[in-house]
Amino acid sequence: MLVVKALHISFVVSWFAGLFYLPRLFVNHAMVEDVATRERLALMEHKLYRFMTPLGILAVVFGFWLWFGYGFSGGWLHAKTALVSFLIGYHLYCGKLVRDFAAGRNTRSHKWYRVFNEVPVLVLFAVVFLVVLKPF
Repeated sequence: MLVVKALHISFVVSWFAGLFYLPRLFVNHAMVEDVATRERLALMEHKLYRFMTPLGILAVVFGFWLWFGYGFSGGWLHAKTALVSFLIGYHLYCGKLVRDFAAGRNTRSHKWYRVFNEVPVLVLFAVVFLVVLKPF
């Protein structure tokens, strides 16, 4: 199970790298005016999303493996599962934003994306504290 745990942590870290960087690309994309830069950012967003999606899937798969191996007990694990479910929704919403930017349908400002960019940071802190402290 330690190998499974190590793989889970590795995929979570990799997935979060994408979740941290993709919204930052959205901030830049929402600010730029010239077509060439917009197209370049849209391509970068698409490639990053396509790369980070399997990492997220593998993080969840290995998380389920741990869940079935160790059991699903403790309120902290229920809270963590709820946060991971929220993060999956966040990831999928990022995919919608990638498609919107590629189609020229962005309606939000770079300031909105700066706030949106902080969501995975807050979720990460909450999950780490839940896993380490197991408060309930």
